[in-house]
Amino acid sequence: MTDLLYSEEEEALRAAVRDLLADHCAPADVITRTESGTPHDLALWKLLADGMGLAGLLVPEEQGGQGASHREVAVVLEELGRAVAPVPYLTSAVVATEAVLACGDAQLLGQLASGRTIGALAVGLHTAPGAAVTSARVENGTLHGELTGVADAAVADVLLVPADDAGLYAVARDAVTITPQVALDLTRPLVTVTLDGVAGRRIGDAEPAVRRALRAAAGLLASEQLGVADWALTETVRYLKERKQFNRPVGGFQALKHRLAQLWLEVVNLRAAARAAADALATGEDTDVSVAVAQAYASPVAVHAAEEGLQLHGGIGMTWEHPVHLYLKRAKADSIAYGTAGAHREALAALVDLQAP
Repeated sequence: MTDLLYSEEEEALRAAVRDLLADHCAPADVITRTESGTPHDLALWKLLADGMGLAGLLVPEEQGGQGASHREVAVVLEELGRAVAPVPYLTSAVVATEAVLACGDAQLLGQLASGRTIGALAVGLHTAPGAAVTSARVENGTLHGELTGVADAAVADVLLVPADDAGLYAVARDAVTITPQVALDLTRPLVTVTLDGVAGRRIGDAEPAVRRALRAAAGLLASEQLGVADWALTETVRYLKERKQFNRPVGGFQALKHRLAQLWLEVVNLRAAARAAADALATGEDTDVSVAVAQAYASPVAVHAAEEGLQLHGGIGMTWEHPVHLYLKRAKADSIAYGTAGAHREALAALVDLQAP
């Protein structure tokens, strides 16, 4: 029987990542970065990737990684979600790494595992596993086209570009034109990538690599959403215990207790779904079903938790200085990342032979 409880090693990893983020990713600093032209915190990325070796968790030891599993990656993403950390961990250490693992390019894999090279799959953040992917055109041996909604490409060193000849190409970021797009979540900026006669190195077949990468992304995104929801619930409970009205703590009012109790149940269920998806990705058992279940449930719960957090913080929750708006924006952006909840419900219905809603 699958054990979804956290192991001692996973709890130790959580504690280490949480301590690091507490010291180097304060909410005020994240808000300041969103107001600047450089939202990514590359110093924090270096501490996570180079200092702790977290960029190579999914990479086998013989190829320069840590040889861990998706369960450990899920723990890291929970903590990054709790801090809305502006680092390209999901896009580089998970999505790009999974694509390269599928292709078997040892050189690029080692570079990504070290964290000194940041990768990004040049596919729109909204793309669900198995959905049609916009590809670049191959003309006279070079790549042409425009790919929109690509997350974290602005700080990537290498872009993995699917092409219409069914190949996946590694392209240097300096060789393409990056145009920022307006994004709701400023901690995970989106760009348009324009290729105009760009040379690339074919590393493998695009279809299996993209499918594997997007499936892992959707499954592990649920853990990030769990971190967002858990922070919103924890901070809201803490605030309502301290905030007083009519000379008594606001959290003592029955109507608010009921709302928090309902939210707690949703977050607990989300934790089970996210853990099941991470375990399925690690073991390869019922992976598609577990990922679809997790994403069908995670998005509405994370959004609901962030919305309740903002509303129950009252006036202070409406201010720019309070970080709860960062969590609401991340939850809303994540709700359409790697497929909407509705898209995953349809996929789940097909997988278990039920009529889609």
